[in-house]
Amino acid sequence: MRPIAVRHPEDPVEAVMEADALDAALGTATILVRGPLFGVVAQDAGQAPQWRVVTAVEAGCPQQARDSLNSFLWYRAKDEAQDREERRALLAAVARLETECVDNLTVLGTRYRIVRAEEYAGMGPGGIEQPRPTDPEPAVPDWSRSAKETFDDGLVLDPEAPVTPTQAAERLALRSLAYIGDRFPESVRTDSHRAVETHPDVMLLPTTFRTVEKSGPGWQTGGGLHASAHGARRSLDFALTWLQPRLRGLIPMDADGRDIDARTVAAEGTDPAAGELAEYAQAADRLRSEHANQVEVRGTVHRICRVRRLLRWGPDGPEGPRLSDTNSQTPCQMHPRLDEDGKIHYD
Repeated sequence: MRPIAVRHPEDPVEAVMEADALDAALGTATILVRGPLFGVVAQDAGQAPQWRVVTAVEAGCPQQARDSLNSFLWYRAKDEAQDREERRALLAAVARLETECVDNLTVLGTRYRIVRAEEYAGMGPGGIEQPRPTDPEPAVPDWSRSAKETFDDGLVLDPEAPVTPTQAAERLALRSLAYIGDRFPESVRTDSHRAVETHPDVMLLPTTFRTVEKSGPGWQTGGGLHASAHGARRSLDFALTWLQPRLRGLIPMDADGRDIDARTVAAEGTDPAAGELAEYAQAADRLRSEHANQVEVRGTVHRICRVRRLLRWGPDGPEGPRLSDTNSQTPCQMHPRLDEDGKIHYD
């Protein structure tokens, strides 16, 4: 195991975040593990032990991350290659990714790796953890449906970088994290315990947020990861006003236009479902007016939860996919054929 270097908070803002993190840790009774996420990292020559994130660690299976690496290298060959030799090397890597489940690849002196992270969240007396007061929020919230958020951009993973006391405590506490429940197949449990030995250290990735919902005894995920709590609220606003009404038959699936939603139909008041749609609109309005992190609509509780991610780390860097990890698809050709001169062939 690597020693963990601990540093003081750098400024008053980080000191307040540390106090907030300590309060959250003391109020956490257990953690909920959702499962693995996958992404792509790269290491340039002479940069060990650091790795940089190439595509965000958010994919649901290893092959989705391999496909993102396929696209990354294809576009690099198309737009950035300086000559035929460089383009040829990039396209050779693309060709392998189209037919093989490749998790480690060296191209033009840069090592690329598919990495595996564990997604988890804290659970306390109030249930699954919601955003903290010190989590960043935009000064002017953008509720437009075209708004985009990204995370992990330019992130450098350095296992030797000093961390704050609460970050160090979390890393130490999670070193022994492994699957033990009977609901996990034996192969999954075996791989999980083996990883504790082969990759004994952990690296914490930046916090993300997602929506979860509960209409029975347990929580279910209700969307993808977001860089901020506001991004998750915006996603939930869309789900409550546009998507859910269509899935529940309150608005026809073929209704034209993104502006036809629970708010507009309820405001007109002539549709037979206007009353029910008004409940969805009112819940979504609370997200906007109160910055609410939890709303309830017709027996279903929707909550914005605070998501943590960790990478296991071994002597050669971050952990890759495990043998027991499953894929939703097989390798395939992602883009038209590109020749070594940079010409695209659509045939």
